[in-house]
Amino acid sequence: MCGIFFSLSRDDREFLDFKTKRLLEHRGPDSIRGHSTLFGQGDGRFYATLWSSVLSLRGNKIEEQPVVHIPSGDVLCWNGEAWSSQGMDIIDNDSSYMLYNLMMPAMPLEAERTRQAVASATIRTLSSVRGPFAFVFYDAENRFLYYGRDCLGRRSLLQKVTTDDQLILSSVCDNSSGEKWKEIDADGIYMVDLDYPDLKHSIAAATTHIPRRRGGELDDPFPSLNLSVDSRLEDLHSHPSQVLDALRKSVKVRTERVRRAVKYVEDPHRTKEEARIAILFSGGLDCTILAKLVHECLPPEQSIDLLNVAFENPRIHNNLDTGVSPYELCPDRITGRSSFAELLTVCPGRLWRFVAINVPYKDTKKHREMVKRLMHPHNTEMDLSISYALYFASKASGMVHDSSGERAYTSTARVLLSGLGADELFGGYQRHATAYSRRGYDGLLDELWLDFSRLGKRNLGRDDRVISDSGREVRFPYLDENFISLVLQLPVRSKCDFGQPETTTSDDPFQFLEPGKRLLRVAAWFLGMKKVAAEKKRAIQFGARTAKMETGKTKGTQVLLD
Repeated sequence: MCGIFFSLSRDDREFLDFKTKRLLEHRGPDSIRGHSTLFGQGDGRFYATLWSSVLSLRGNKIEEQPVVHIPSGDVLCWNGEAWSSQGMDIIDNDSSYMLYNLMMPAMPLEAERTRQAVASATIRTLSSVRGPFAFVFYDAENRFLYYGRDCLGRRSLLQKVTTDDQLILSSVCDNSSGEKWKEIDADGIYMVDLDYPDLKHSIAAATTHIPRRRGGELDDPFPSLNLSVDSRLEDLHSHPSQVLDALRKSVKVRTERVRRAVKYVEDPHRTKEEARIAILFSGGLDCTILAKLVHECLPPEQSIDLLNVAFENPRIHNNLDTGVSPYELCPDRITGRSSFAELLTVCPGRLWRFVAINVPYKDTKKHREMVKRLMHPHNTEMDLSISYALYFASKASGMVHDSSGERAYTSTARVLLSGLGADELFGGYQRHATAYSRRGYDGLLDELWLDFSRLGKRNLGRDDRVISDSGREVRFPYLDENFISLVLQLPVRSKCDFGQPETTTSDDPFQFLEPGKRLLRVAAWFLGMKKVAAEKKRAIQFGARTAKMETGKTKGTQVLLD
């Protein structure tokens, strides 16, 4: 994972302010450096400045960025994980690999290497990448600049055009300049023609948006949502194993070959190899399934940390009896401990650490401005309450119980797994049940497609900015391209059959487990986690008690005023 900063301007001013640079360093503590290049002459002269910080997670050495090919002048800032490109798996560090592929796009004949033909081949190369990414690529020979995000927007990239028409891109912003930042949409790639005749007057006019379209030059990798309703019973019972197999592959690629931290610190309490993987763990269905699959994928000597966050909420916890912990009363703490106990039963031989992260109200207030800065340009009460939970959970500092008793502990894991995406794909929100009650399966299908299509705009960029400030990378196994493609093609009744309410008169889990995310519930049942399979859905801001800390009258959609 990396932090990216890029500016395109008519002079050589330093647009990277100190505060933004510090935020970039938080994202990539292993390396940070800059690179500048000049092109054009006279009034058409432009300066490009690129900075990248690096969190080194793959390969056996730190690959510093920006990655520069000195003979050609090509430069790449790459923030993400390319698991494959052009049909080939990428096992080690991917940044140099991606620069090579972008420099040498597949061309039919040397004689056909026109600027536009090279640009089309470059777009096809980017189209083939599977995995989360945001990037800036400068093609010096052909004088094109490319930037954008992956098809879901799993990595952050913000943009602003200043009042004097300078283009600035960044993974994160300080937001103190007074000029408006916006999140780049995850619906395509942007290409700036640096030979555009009137570039000196308008960068926007020289910029082309290449949209993602199914079967297009920049391919949308996802099939249409399966709109069928009727499902044979035997088909329904085959779907849990299909889903688990696909999810297991997604977990495996996201957890294998994660390198130990560059600045590794030995722990005197260590009994097995320290955790390289941690899970954002509420104890709910989605994250506990991930924990079980991580157990299956990792060697037994690696420990796994479960990060469970709970907040002191003065509106709820003001009148507690002496000695009663507000944190242990939080719903996610109760569920987390219950699911942790079930994991210990079904996953013997593994060293698990349940990291109880307790956040006093004074700490919430102390970090309010930092959290707002990180989640910007998102700015609602709901954004803030969700961001609080992710921000403190990703710091990974809390209390654990082990053979030496209770002690303070900070996880060494630099890869965090999140269950985000499961609710959108499998119908886990109350609004899905409401859509069915109003318009039947047509309404449910519309709601599922709406949730999936707006994932990048609503959640992912914000979550990446907030979590990455800890110097850790979040990965989303439920948002693997192959996994999503499988789930989109499954009939809706196998995923969440609100037309078949749960019943107590059957021993078939497809009938006695609740309809929301029923397919995942059955999968958990088959994995031996029967309590988890029956666990009710609860939004993170309510489970961790970050919602409505000062007043119960606040709406989640309310815009922050301070």
